[in-house]
Amino acid sequence: MSTLPVAIPGMDTESCYAAVKSRDRRFDGVFYIAVRTTGIYCRPSCPARTPALQNVSFHRSAAAAQSAGYRACKRCLPDATPGSPDWDVAATVAGRAMRLIADGVVDREGVDGLARRVGYTSRHLSRVLTAELGAGPLALARAQRAQTARVLVETTDLSFADVAFASGFASVRQFNETIREVYAATPSELRGRRGGVRTPGAIELRLAVRTPFAGAELLRFLALRAVEGVEVAGEGWYARTLDLPHGPGTVRVELRDVVAEGETALVPARFVLHDLRDTAAAVARVRRLLDGDCDPIAVADHFAGDPLIGPLVRLRPGLRVPGHVAGAELAVRAVLGQQVSVAGARTVAGRLVTEHGRPIETDIPGLTHLFPDAATVAALDPERLPMPRARGRALTGLAAAVADGSVPLDRGPERAAVRAGLLALPGIGPWTADYVALRVLGDPDVFLPTDVGVRNALAALGAPDADPSTWAPWRSYALLHLWTSLEEKS
Repeated sequence: MSTLPVAIPGMDTESCYAAVKSRDRRFDGVFYIAVRTTGIYCRPSCPARTPALQNVSFHRSAAAAQSAGYRACKRCLPDATPGSPDWDVAATVAGRAMRLIADGVVDREGVDGLARRVGYTSRHLSRVLTAELGAGPLALARAQRAQTARVLVETTDLSFADVAFASGFASVRQFNETIREVYAATPSELRGRRGGVRTPGAIELRLAVRTPFAGAELLRFLALRAVEGVEVAGEGWYARTLDLPHGPGTVRVELRDVVAEGETALVPARFVLHDLRDTAAAVARVRRLLDGDCDPIAVADHFAGDPLIGPLVRLRPGLRVPGHVAGAELAVRAVLGQQVSVAGARTVAGRLVTEHGRPIETDIPGLTHLFPDAATVAALDPERLPMPRARGRALTGLAAAVADGSVPLDRGPERAAVRAGLLALPGIGPWTADYVALRVLGDPDVFLPTDVGVRNALAALGAPDADPSTWAPWRSYALLHLWTSLEEKS
């Protein structure tokens, strides 16, 4: 087993140990503590007795701890923590790669496919990931598969063969061996250890998010923009269709406020998938929708004392930046929303879905279609679209660039490169490119100075000339607070 702690950016050994002694939940997912005398690794907030400093090591990822020979703690389930918020803030190669690994790219395309997406050779990517996270891409993907498998074993009635298939394992034997190695238990022991309601034909999970969590505001944002046929919302819930690598699916999430600080909340989510191999991808995309890896306490601390945004943060603690499950869909909807109201963009998008979306059968009333894919939109005649011709040409041109891969809208490429690629397209200006960065790329530091809603919100707050540079690196959250303050007054 490893005897050397892995360096944690911005933290020394004593700082890490202090976080463990205080059981500080803010560091769950940022680093992991492993205990040599027990062979177990935990999250920093584990309620177990704090081990002596000379007996521990610190690791940047669960995969690093597992690769060093440690098993996951059965009490705190360290592999089930939200991901590190540092991955979105810095958007390093390691962070971008982790997002793609969570989406199942290694299982579908191998390490070479992952490397192509982030623009590196597989050898260099392995060196970068090992240096930053303590494990290479295969070990990180293995840890992801083990986590998905554990959740499915404990929360569904799927057979173990189906769980192995859904989690991305090549065989049931590999699945059994990995579960025993990582959790020191057989799949049967995991299933018998934890109860819960299991629903045949569906996968019911609980997605971990840091608190406070403004679930009601997130629901209101999504419901206001819901496109008929693709999205529906009701009292305390939101649902939509999913266009996944191996087939369609649906998800229904329950969204409510959780105001307790520094804890981990669990968002109930029900997935129905055409192909179980899409389980990891579906979960990763819904976590992006929820801004599931945000550290709301860090955001709030940054705005404390700011005379404009500070009061808004205290009024709505835990406000999230809504992400999206499909980059191509959001980009199309961003163009549809140029210089029109939210209701107008929603109406046009609904017509596009009705006329060109792919019909599917679901068990949720109102969910009838997948949003048209990029190739379908690219093939449309811009002269016949219900919008100005210039915008129609911009729409089909953008869709063509996404369809042929010249503008990839996942979290693999560098954000600056994606933005430059968008701005190079006719009819795509800074507002559209930055809105895509906000909701697709998960950039926490986007501001839309020309947005009418932002201008009106600043004017309503008596600060039309406010300088947003002071809000970096969390300008995306300042933007959401401004939008929310204006919408609530409307």
